Amino acid sequence: MLNFIRRQILESKNVFRANILAGMLFLLPILATVFLINLLITWVDMSLLLLPPQYRPENYLPVRIPGLGLLLVIIILFVTGMFVRNFLGRKLVEIGERLMRYIPFVSKVYSWIKQMVDTLLLTSGKEFKRVVMVEYPRRGIWAMAFVTGVAEGEVQDKTNHRVINVFLPTTPNPTSGFYLLVPETDVIPLDMSVEDSMKLIMSGGILVPDNYKKQSNNGAGCQPAAPAAPREEQA
Repeated sequence: MLNFIRRQILESKNVFRANILAGMLFLLPILATVFLINLLITWVDMSLLLLPPQYRPENYLPVRIPGLGLLLVIIILFVTGMFVRNFLGRKLVEIGERLMRYIPFVSKVYSWIKQMVDTLLLTSGKEFKRVVMVEYPRRGIWAMAFVTGVAEGEVQDKTNHRVINVFLPTTPNPTSGFYLLVPETDVIPLDMSVEDSMKLIMSGGILVPDNYKKQSNNGAGCQPAAPAAPREEQA
């Protein structure tokens, strides 16, 4: 009789624990998503402070409507884009950029930020869509990285191999990382998309893409493939 009671208590504990875990697995992603979206909307709505006090929405609306700041940002971007795309706007932009180059320190910061923005928003080549594995920080240890282009000039002239530019992101923040110059024969190309690789890097290997799991279960990918021969069209 005592054994039966103990068994019932253990089973009730297991059921309670399983229900708690199931509830967390269901609710936590939803609550985290709602929290982050609300945080983003609240931050963007601060752009309403750019308006003069007499023209702010709270003076005309009975309740606060989230997202009006986002609408204001979209309108500002649209109007600014229309202005800088016409002849007069382009001339004013050129004059403004020329003036920025003559301001000490500000010129360096501005040129660096502009180059980064242009690279992220305007570049659409294959170089920014390739995921590779490189041996880092030493032989026998592999890291996931992104090819950003082919090295040119002095770097290429003073090496015996075709060298490519590689960005090695850090975990869990992939916006920081290391810029590496790697011979193309020393990298292993991956079929994984940039989105899937970002999930893998940001989670520290916890969020593994489904197709990658299937390959691992079938025994594929247990040993690194031989480094691919250099191909001119890859970079």
